[in-house]
Amino acid sequence: MPFLLEHIDAIARKLGRDVLFVDFPACHHDIFMRSERVDYEKYKPRKTIIRWLDKNGIGWRPCAGFADENSMPSYAGEIHIDVPFDENDPTYKMVDGFLAHDDMTPKIEGSIFFYLPLEVAMKNKHHDEPGFWDKWAENW
Repeated sequence: MPFLLEHIDAIARKLGRDVLFVDFPACHHDIFMRSERVDYEKYKPRKTIIRWLDKNGIGWRPCAGFADENSMPSYAGEIHIDVPFDENDPTYKMVDGFLAHDDMTPKIEGSIFFYLPLEVAMKNKHHDEPGFWDKWAENW
């Protein structure tokens, strides 16, 4: 069933803060057909993370990756984790400890834990102007 997603940078701008999200590279469509795309709904690493977030009462939602006016990839299971990036926050520490080793490598193989600074998200603030995406689609 189709559903609307917000890009992770739009979420950051809407919240007015840095944001966290998880990506699952195996679920992305490989345009060079080097590998078969994995169904994100059945992907064990994603299911493990969502189960853990739910069990710990941590908000999350599906999101699209960083918006790019030059491409429109299909949804690949990315999730926004609704916890501020704050290394002193106990919930952030819990999420970070679950998802990443001290050297920032993923603890859950097949997932990548990202931090998107609001400053970077603001590079796409023009996307928030009324009618931007409608005008963009006319030229797609």
